[in-house]
Amino acid sequence: MSDLKTAAATPDRNAAPGLRFLLGPLPRYVLRRLSQAFLVMLLVVVGSFVLVKMAPGDMVDVLAGNADMTAEQMAALRARYGLDQPTWVQLLRYMYSLATLDFGYSPLNAAPVLDIILARWPVTALLVVSSVLISMTVGTIMGVVAARNAGNPVDLSISLLMLFFYATPTFIVAIGFILIFSVFLGMMPIAGFSTVGADYTGLRYVWDVITHLTMPVLALCTFFTAIYGRIGRAAMLEVLTLDYVRTARAKGLSERRVIYVHALRNAMLPLVTMAGLQVSSLVGGAVLIETIFGLPGMGRTAFDAVFERDTNLLLGVVFVSSLSVVVVNFVIDMLYMALDPRVELA
Repeated sequence: MSDLKTAAATPDRNAAPGLRFLLGPLPRYVLRRLSQAFLVMLLVVVGSFVLVKMAPGDMVDVLAGNADMTAEQMAALRARYGLDQPTWVQLLRYMYSLATLDFGYSPLNAAPVLDIILARWPVTALLVVSSVLISMTVGTIMGVVAARNAGNPVDLSISLLMLFFYATPTFIVAIGFILIFSVFLGMMPIAGFSTVGADYTGLRYVWDVITHLTMPVLALCTFFTAIYGRIGRAAMLEVLTLDYVRTARAKGLSERRVIYVHALRNAMLPLVTMAGLQVSSLVGGAVLIETIFGLPGMGRTAFDAVFERDTNLLLGVVFVSSLSVVVVNFVIDMLYMALDPRVELA
């Protein structure tokens, strides 16, 4: 009986290559993660919708505050947008709309929610991706250099610098950048994603966007650069004591090759994990930086939607942001297995 169970649980080695792939651990793992992602997104949709509906007031109250409306006109607006229906009916209608990629309409912005998100999501995506890549690269280099010089003044200087970055709040760094590089030196634009009315094209437009994003990206980078540096230093110090590193040194390999070819790959595992956590934090925390620097991104959009009681826009931003985090964490898991084939697909 046990042999039958084993045979049923293990793909047949004599099966066709395509069938062996379909029965292999990777496709099963991908399907399992996709099902988990679907469940997470379902919980996000239901939870965010219920929380928004629990808040007092609605979009019609905001519209009524901006114009003189009678009670009959407000009731007609609620009926038009389905706000007079029970919560469970509104939820089912909203879930059906999501399934058809219909995020609804934003009366306050006079545009479909999907169009607003498609226009503003690239700003946040560019901000987050740039921050992750820069902070991970700089932090990893600082961690490796500190580990190679453990205990000497170089290690102490880097550790103090990372502690300073870690202890300084992001909004303080952002305000400091504005005062230094915009107010005093006049080197960088204070706010915005690009120069309004300039109508730049080509490389001139790219450079204009870079100059506008430099300070926001660096402000987001400082805190996470310190985290990557501290984690990278600790991981490198641990890896450098392992047997395979001692064996590589015994073979006569150069110290540079030992560190950057043999040791760094394993030391990168916790850093890759941290990258997934950083994306989650930045997507949720971008509202602060986008508000300070006047960036028309998802965080600023969610902030405005909360105060304007724009339910459709707020739910759309939450859905797209959550989906982005789920996708990024799935990619991180794939990278984790690529870096360390010993990781089991569980």
